[in-house]
Amino acid sequence: MKKQRNGTVEVDAAALNRLLAGLVAMRDGNFRRRLTVSGDGMMTEIAAVFNEVADRNLHLTGELARVRRVVGREGKLTERLETGACEGSWAAAIDASNELVDDLARPVSEVGRVLSAVADGDLEQRMELRSHTADETVRPLRGEFLKVARTVNNLVDQLSVFTEQVTRVAVEVGTEGKLGGQAQVRGMSGSWKDLTDSVNTMAYRLTAQVRDIALVTTAVAKGDLSRKVTVHVAGEMLQLKNTVNTMV
Repeated sequence: MKKQRNGTVEVDAAALNRLLAGLVAMRDGNFRRRLTVSGDGMMTEIAAVFNEVADRNLHLTGELARVRRVVGREGKLTERLETGACEGSWAAAIDASNELVDDLARPVSEVGRVLSAVADGDLEQRMELRSHTADETVRPLRGEFLKVARTVNNLVDQLSVFTEQVTRVAVEVGTEGKLGGQAQVRGMSGSWKDLTDSVNTMAYRLTAQVRDIALVTTAVAKGDLSRKVTVHVAGEMLQLKNTVNTMV
């Protein structure tokens, strides 16, 4: 590179070709290409700046790949991109990437929190339908995030109602002796409805068996020996039925 008397700078073709090759490599996503920095002059400064741009691009792509691996594959939801020496739009890009990871990780953490509570028998927990960011901004969930949150909350609601109703029937029939109780659960379908129907069928049959035996034994106590236990039963209840009828 030579400086002419009129203030213009003459750059040799070899230096320009090296710069062009480096720019083409960067355009094509190769951020490992570097220019040799030696001597003084404008081309030396350009080479140094080019290398810094390549370093920052390489840092950004490396951090993206690392966080993708750590968060996406290893499941460490607290991992974030490191800013490093970046500033301006470089730092803004890293901040935006970290905010994206935050937005994706927060609903996953909430789902895990609620389901862990359910697994421990705590049916009081629900997913928040609003997102609280690090800067204390509150935003309502939207799209798929809102759909997942509502689905999880509906699941916990159904479990809560079902547990409450089954517990009520068990206490009424088994503890308080109030026969005829049925679990009242609306909106159930699939396996939930099958499970509810099974509980109600069990309670209904147990009620019918006990009431029929009670009816016969009450008649016997009043001197009426014409009654027999007719309800369909099996197992130990069948033995009890045969015992009562034999007694009569």
